[in-house]
Amino acid sequence: MGRGPRGVPLEADPAGAGDAMPKLPDAVHERIVALCQRGDDLADGGDYAAALEQYHEAWSLLPDPRDRWEAASWIQAAIGDACFFSGDFEAGSRAFRTAMNSLDAMGNPFLHLRLGQCHYELGNLPEASDELTRAYMLGGDEIFTQEGPKYFAFLKTVLKPPAGGW
Repeated sequence: MGRGPRGVPLEADPAGAGDAMPKLPDAVHERIVALCQRGDDLADGGDYAAALEQYHEAWSLLPDPRDRWEAASWIQAAIGDACFFSGDFEAGSRAFRTAMNSLDAMGNPFLHLRLGQCHYELGNLPEASDELTRAYMLGGDEIFTQEGPKYFAFLKTVLKPPAGGW
């Protein structure tokens, strides 16, 4: 099926739902994936406003309640990522909180990382500390390797070094 931002899976079925929840119709799933792939291409080119249009259209295609579909987490992650890179940290924070409330999103280190970064940029340091710690605990220090060094440096001020050191 492919992967969304930072490896968030692109799946049609709600995670772990099996037959308990309906599957997205193939045509809807294909349209959502196509919109998100277009959005990813636009975001990769730095056109975050156009990318957000694609992601929001994909979001609008999910049946209610939207958070019951696995696609909700990766669509909202894409929205949050585009907001983060465009400097709209408040909207990014909202999108990542929505993603975290979606099926199969809890424990995703990327979601915790970006939500923590948004909180950091907004000056919400206790929340940033909490989310960045979760990202570190779930993804290790490698999740920070492609990020600005200030986030890991901040995390080091709130955590004790691991036994082997940083």
